[in-house]
Amino acid sequence: MTGEAQPRWIRASILVGAGFFITALVVSALFDPTIRVLHALQALIYVAVIVTTRRDSAWGFGAGCVISVVWNCVNLILTTFIWSGLRQVAMLVRTGHMDRPEMLVAVVACGGHVLLIVACLAGFLRTRPRAAQWARFAAGGVLALACFALIIVTTGPQYVVLIERALGL
Repeated sequence: MTGEAQPRWIRASILVGAGFFITALVVSALFDPTIRVLHALQALIYVAVIVTTRRDSAWGFGAGCVISVVWNCVNLILTTFIWSGLRQVAMLVRTGHMDRPEMLVAVVACGGHVLLIVACLAGFLRTRPRAAQWARFAAGGVLALACFALIIVTTGPQYVVLIERALGL
């Protein structure tokens, strides 16, 4: 680590990106009570990212970056969630209304993740990482994904099929 404080934009972007995603989790849970525990536990991962990246932890930067990349990729490639949200935005721009405004949470979640990816990468690279820090970055990402998988298996079995599809099982 450099010993220098991260620029304000990096800290703010991590907070805002994680905050957008947590907000999307809360809103989704309001519409679907069956996922409230799942989303509450998932939000804790993002709280941990905020706290650990404030300490310039490679673990936290890796967790924030990797879980965001994986979540966005899974929902862009294996589901229609983000695409449906983007279609609603396009409809709003074109016609001034939306058929399914609840799908906007997908756009908020994806946008929060994009911000989190950029900020976590920038924050991590500012620490001038060596091999050991890169290993911690990767381990933080793997740990976040393992926690997320455990949360899904224990509280959201309806989403286990996504894990299986993502892993090619």
